[in-house]
Amino acid sequence: MTETGTDTRAPLRVGLVGYGLAGSVFHAPLITATDGLVLDTIVTSSEERRAQARAEFPDVRFAGSPDELWSRADELDLTVIASPNKTHVPIATAALKAGLPVVVDKPIAGTAAEARELAGIAEERGLLLSVFQNRRWDNDFRTVARLIETGQLGDVQRFESRFERWRPQLKGGWRESGAPEEIGGLLYDLGSHVVDQALTLFGPAVRVYAESDVRRPGAEADDDTFIAITHASGVRSHLYASATTAQLGPRFRVLGSAAGYVKYGLDPQEAELREGRRPVAGESWGEEPESAWGRLGAGESPLTGGGTPVRTEAGDYPAYYAAVATALRDGAAPPVTAYEAAATLDVLEAARRSAREGITVTLEARS
Repeated sequence: MTETGTDTRAPLRVGLVGYGLAGSVFHAPLITATDGLVLDTIVTSSEERRAQARAEFPDVRFAGSPDELWSRADELDLTVIASPNKTHVPIATAALKAGLPVVVDKPIAGTAAEARELAGIAEERGLLLSVFQNRRWDNDFRTVARLIETGQLGDVQRFESRFERWRPQLKGGWRESGAPEEIGGLLYDLGSHVVDQALTLFGPAVRVYAESDVRRPGAEADDDTFIAITHASGVRSHLYASATTAQLGPRFRVLGSAAGYVKYGLDPQEAELREGRRPVAGESWGEEPESAWGRLGAGESPLTGGGTPVRTEAGDYPAYYAAVATALRDGAAPPVTAYEAAATLDVLEAARRSAREGITVTLEARS
């Protein structure tokens, strides 16, 4: 877990819009765990969610709508938007125009053009705009990044990333809606994570091919999606996002000229947050037992004990908001930029077109 030290300056006051899954499980706990940030106000009109929030954060204030935040923008230092996807652009736009820096949960928008427009508004006003791509701080992703950086894989040739689940029954809600304005489905949900990770590791995409299906009876939005990316670097990424996988594959399989790395299982941080555990400075966080470590080797199967166990880096979701606090205080670059999020949306839009038309889509290079 990232150590932030003790900041003697007045804490930065945060207004959180939305207290559903994203707001209650991820943002509120991570904000309050960050030295230098304080959760000032939660925007929700639900009495049930207010009671839930008050039980954990007794000093928090509440607002019934985002407009209530803009009316007292001078009392806040940051707005975090964790509301449904379709509201991200209008609420982020209003926050920026009210003079507030903004963190938006992924996806920042439904299109790359909208993301770049938001980035332009933030730049015009000299305000921070960042996107919550917490999976960059997953334990397994950090391990892959370390193996690449240290050259233990050689030249990476193929990157396989799976975010698979077995959820044959629909849960309902806007995330499973087929209405275009809801920006639902796995392509924009889990796909935002796996594409962002691939671009972070291997750089811009030049070609995209995808298959996207609606498998479950009664489902409206894609629940089984595959994306193939050819990067300008020459690496090929094969990315899977599915709710209909009866037998789960490896979370990562990374194949290089010198060795390969295979890792099963999911980073533990989401489960820990859901169970009510909170990051505390000086205590272990995001760690997993040796039995869950991935394996590094060549010409051997990890399923039969081949390869060498590789210690998994600790996951570090707290690092995101620590970096946001530093960016606000000292003018450092945000941990994830809106332009990076727009590049991910370029790929997701190309993937949607590819799946719909059965073609490979070529992406134009951007500076």
